[in-house]
Amino acid sequence: MPDFFELDRHLTPEEREVQRSVRSFVDARVMPVISDHFEKGTFPTDLIGEIAELGLLGCNLHGYGCAGLSEVGYGIAMQELERGDSGIRSFASVQGSLVMYPIWAFGSEQQKERYLPKMAKGEVIGCFGLTEPDAGSNPGIMRTVAIDDGDSWVITGTKRWITNGNLAQVALVWAKVGGLDGVVHGFLVPTDKKGFEARPIHKKMSLRASVTSELIMEEVRVPKDAILPNVKGMKGPLSCLTSARFGIAWGVIGAASACFDCAVDYAKNRVQFAGKPIAAHQLVQQKLAEMLTQISCAQLMALEVSRLKEEKKLRPQHVSMIKRNNVRMALEASRMCRDILGGNGITLEYPIMRHLTNLETVYTYEGTHDVHTLILGQDITGISAFE
Repeated sequence: MPDFFELDRHLTPEEREVQRSVRSFVDARVMPVISDHFEKGTFPTDLIGEIAELGLLGCNLHGYGCAGLSEVGYGIAMQELERGDSGIRSFASVQGSLVMYPIWAFGSEQQKERYLPKMAKGEVIGCFGLTEPDAGSNPGIMRTVAIDDGDSWVITGTKRWITNGNLAQVALVWAKVGGLDGVVHGFLVPTDKKGFEARPIHKKMSLRASVTSELIMEEVRVPKDAILPNVKGMKGPLSCLTSARFGIAWGVIGAASACFDCAVDYAKNRVQFAGKPIAAHQLVQQKLAEMLTQISCAQLMALEVSRLKEEKKLRPQHVSMIKRNNVRMALEASRMCRDILGGNGITLEYPIMRHLTNLETVYTYEGTHDVHTLILGQDITGISAFE
């Protein structure tokens, strides 16, 4: 993991311990198996308990059995998990930022007590139901509705591209109350309810070591207390996405660093022209220098935004900038590393092509690169380009 500016000196002892313990876990438990899971299109469910035991599920939340890490500690944990694979980090991100966080921030005390301790232990897995087949970048046009029939909420709709969908015991489903013109609310929906079905999405060429699903809900009845009582409107799901994007911006540094470390090692040992390693050639050194510079910039941005978050000065636009910049950096770095490895770069013997294809998805989800560009453009000019 490159650290050109010795940023470790800014970490607290607790944050250094997080880095050490998660890095050791990834090296010992993720790296030996992840390429096989990626090739087979399976998620290593046997690691869930160990991830939970490390305190990585909802790790920046306080109380209810959560670890209460600093925002930097959370970011470092996501960075190390994604150094292993985006699918591993996505599992933890969805559980912590997209399901546990909204329960913690917007749920009733009963909901918090019921779900958070078990979710922190990995005993209950959650998924986040916002995106629909026809409502991706514009979730406000969702067609999932929740009808109040007096005794229950009756939820009908379809959600797609849902990480953890077929692993989850509870789905946080965002739906419009009363009809398509209604206000959006969040509902905690047990996945064993009649009318609820999770269908796995197959034939993926990216995030293969991750469970991705479509959720079908046909008049699913949940009790009246299933609704998150302390938020309404798009503020609810969008605040969750801001939390998750923050983790993504850290996570992709891990993916870029894994590719960079691999490319440096390969270039120093791959001998070509005149019996010299390719690392001795100017073009290869230029690529490595550029990647190190961009990884270092991403680290500095993530660290600074983390401090803003801890000081309660964070704005969503800050997160848009680091998500946009850091994912683009990681994707470009992985492509450059693949180029350095030549034909070997496309095999699962090395981690680069796996990270590259994963990053193509990360570039799109949690707000596409273009959407974050327009968010920043609106912040700069005061003019919305969305409509």
